[in-house]
Amino acid sequence: MTPPQGGAAGVSAEGASGTPPEGAPEKAPDAATETGSPRVLRRWHRLPIVVRLVLAVAVTMSLVLSGATALVYERVQHALDQQLDADLATYYHDLRNDLHAGRGLGGPDGSAYQVLDTRGRIIQASDLVRAKQLLTSAEVSSATHGSTVRLDFGGLFSLDPHTLRIRAQRVRLPDRSTVIAVAALRRGHRDEALRELLAQLGIAAGLTLIAASYVGYRTARAALDPVERYRRGAATLADNTYGVRLPIPEDRDDELTRLGHTLNQMLDRLEASAERERRFLADASHELRTPLSLLRAELDVALHRPRTASELTDTLRAVDSEVQRLIDLTNALLDLEQLGATEHLTRTPVDLHELIAFAIAPHRTAAARAHRTLTVHAAAGTVDVDAAWIRPAISNLVDNALHHSHGDIGITAAIANGTLRLTVTDEGPGFPADFLPKAFERFTRAEDSRTSPGSGLGLAFVAAVAASHGGTAHAANTGHGATVTLDIPC
Repeated sequence: MTPPQGGAAGVSAEGASGTPPEGAPEKAPDAATETGSPRVLRRWHRLPIVVRLVLAVAVTMSLVLSGATALVYERVQHALDQQLDADLATYYHDLRNDLHAGRGLGGPDGSAYQVLDTRGRIIQASDLVRAKQLLTSAEVSSATHGSTVRLDFGGLFSLDPHTLRIRAQRVRLPDRSTVIAVAALRRGHRDEALRELLAQLGIAAGLTLIAASYVGYRTARAALDPVERYRRGAATLADNTYGVRLPIPEDRDDELTRLGHTLNQMLDRLEASAERERRFLADASHELRTPLSLLRAELDVALHRPRTASELTDTLRAVDSEVQRLIDLTNALLDLEQLGATEHLTRTPVDLHELIAFAIAPHRTAAARAHRTLTVHAAAGTVDVDAAWIRPAISNLVDNALHHSHGDIGITAAIANGTLRLTVTDEGPGFPADFLPKAFERFTRAEDSRTSPGSGLGLAFVAAVAASHGGTAHAANTGHGATVTLDIPC
């Protein structure tokens, strides 16, 4: 085919490099290109997950089916073309032999022929193509120079019922003249077979796509329905509905079931935490109300009638005692809060003997005054702990032993397998049996110690120090007293 006229003149002034000519205005950036993709992504992410999954399945299956359809079509087309080309080659050779022999030209059903001179004029032709110019001037020139021209006349979906597969080549006759023999076979059966194949493949692909999309939708719904049930179950917590747990099937052990168990465990911890907070607020309110009420009573008595200097002094001492109690309670609460919020303790190597000696030093005077002995058995070595918290924990244990027991107090410290075990043992009645399970809870005090000073936060503080180090605290009774043990990784 000849190129369209004026093709060279149609080249833009930018040239092959794409550089605009000098002085030309620069192109404005395409807003659709810059903002189109983010807008499409935003719309995509706004779609429900089920819709996104179904669309993803549909698009993926469309690509797979398109590839399979193209492969099947190409293989069938190739086989049909091979057969048609073989028949056309046979017919062309018969046509050329008839021209050499001077016999009458003909052919099988569905065939056609033309004999052209070197200028493209029709010398002979079959009835089907007698009035049709099958070759262009360029194709005639190519065949005249010895090339074999192969082409199709009419397309696969052409309205012309006489579509042809053509082969043209020059032939030198016995009289030394040169003609161009054009052999053609109808492609009707081949095209009809390909059209039928495309229709069948299209129907099969459409049905497969619908089925895959439906299966994808049902699978997505089945996978996400438990998540929706979990969401509805968790939403009830916003209404302060306690004791609600997510419904989890007992006969499954898949990812969603494990997620449900994890969420239920989280709900257990949240509910327990909320319960502790409510109990903490109630206990703290009670503990704070008592000293404040006593303060108010002392001040009211002092203000209602004249008091002597001695009476005012006694009142101020009582007020000071209650204020100190409030300060101690507040400091204990702040210490517990700080321990709970501390993510990383400042661990430093500390000599174990010095750690214990420093912790119990303030209590030696009180022990000597009560004719009691503080005995220390500590292993030699250093431990990697936060001494700022470990010292007051040991001090609290010794102070509790001094106030709630009698006899000597023993402090032992040993290091084994990277764990520091601190034990404080006293001689006395020990812990009440009903108190042991809740000994380390906040504001928990044994019945026989409620009349003595204290807030019930000492053992809670000790347990919090151990937990902050990744350790544990344990209380038990011995045959002759009580013992509290701390196991702290060091």
